[in-house]
Amino acid sequence: MLMDELLQLDRYPLAAEESADYRDLVTRTRSSLAQDGCAVLRGFVRPEAVPALIREADSVSAKGHRSFNRTNAYFTKDDPTLPANHPVRRFYDRSNAFVPADNFGGDSLLRAIYEWPPFPAFIQRALGEEKFYRYADPLADVIVNQAEEGEGFPWHFDTNNYTVTLCIQNSPEGGAFEYAPNLRTAADENYDGVAAILDGGRMGVKTLHLQPGDLQIFKGRYSLHRVAPLKGPQRRYVAIFSYVEQPDMVGSPERTRQLYGRVLPVHLERAGERADSLLD
Repeated sequence: MLMDELLQLDRYPLAAEESADYRDLVTRTRSSLAQDGCAVLRGFVRPEAVPALIREADSVSAKGHRSFNRTNAYFTKDDPTLPANHPVRRFYDRSNAFVPADNFGGDSLLRAIYEWPPFPAFIQRALGEEKFYRYADPLADVIVNQAEEGEGFPWHFDTNNYTVTLCIQNSPEGGAFEYAPNLRTAADENYDGVAAILDGGRMGVKTLHLQPGDLQIFKGRYSLHRVAPLKGPQRRYVAIFSYVEQPDMVGSPERTRQLYGRVLPVHLERAGERADSLLD
């Protein structure tokens, strides 16, 4: 499938970098990201191409690592040296599945989007980042999150500074994306702010309903976020394309094992090499 058959390039002219429409798209996306760390390109994938993405997700759904466990917002272990009500010590049920990146090969439409040069070039310009690389993690650069009725994802921060997601299929009800923009910084965990939301507070929390074909750019490393529980028999599929500020960055062994059920030698070799000091 040609890229202009897959994406609405007439509406989002990613290949026309010198055009006024392209500059306007970058400006609008930057504005949304500056405002609250989130930008959505509605109908990025052509409606007639969405069924092909659903078929791709269906074909590898059995490869998803399904887990039922309890995690905190940082995907770390408990720290008994902290007070009992500290955010690091608050653990919640998590039940969904991730299809690892090594299931999306050369014939994958999702990988074709991720590796199409104008796509990361646009994302980088929209973010205004000088240091911008594809995620080097062989299990996590292009993945699909799948969830079924009753499942979701509790409040958490992302490992990657920037995450790009593509909505493929929704469940009939539930599954809203909720986020608290820029709740922490690279220098401040803002545990009080995190605790307020974990306690049920809604101040600063936004709700987003993505539709199949919508592309989202999200600064999830600094914005606490969750996916509300799903309702209905249809599985929810969301593709995740990841970009980072370090060329050789991979996930921590702890988090990789939680999300994908396995680690590779590279995860052990590069453990502890992140440039910032935030909890993962």
